[in-house]
Amino acid sequence: MTMKWLLTTFLALLVLTALQPWLQKLGIGRLPGDLRLRIKGREVLLPFASTVLLSLLLMLIARLI
Repeated sequence: MTMKWLLTTFLALLVLTALQPWLQKLGIGRLPGDLRLRIKGREVLLPFASTVLLSLLLMLIARLI
């Protein structure tokens, strides 16, 4: 069970990173718990809350199907 959760979280993080510009227009990546850091002039986004939210949504969809 733990391995499935880790895999789901990892895949959701990959999707969030790849689709970040489009998802920001929808508000994903700006939830409380998402961190934005500026390191040497570059912005780094760590979407912890968005990853958990999307993982839970994907898990619910997978269980319904």
